Amino acid sequence: MASKAYFLFAHLIVYLLATKTLITYVNAAGGPCGKTPIQSAALSLSPCLTAGGNAKVKVPPMCCTKVNALINTAPKCLCAVLLSPLAIKAGIKPAIAISIPKRCNIKRRPVGKKCGRYIVP
Repeated sequence: MASKAYFLFAHLIVYLLATKTLITYVNAAGGPCGKTPIQSAALSLSPCLTAGGNAKVKVPPMCCTKVNALINTAPKCLCAVLLSPLAIKAGIKPAIAISIPKRCNIKRRPVGKKCGRYIVP
């Protein structure tokens, strides 16, 4: 199980590096992640990789810390990352990943907010 997570993480890194040269668009004017490219925000959530693909996996404390920080600074960014093709390619399942804030017991999560076709629990 751990080797699969490392394999997915390695693919995520390779994909990020490969697409970085192809993608010049940066949300400079304030996209969902502010001035941070979605790829960078996705990379910051790499500790959540296994928990975002399997609801039975305990969410690592570092994942909870990263998600909480993202919710506090740019809550729309979390949704953008979870629905991004990059996250899907890395094995993230949005229906499962959307539950991470609740699984982390984050009190200030945007309960009831829509994220694509999903609603934050």
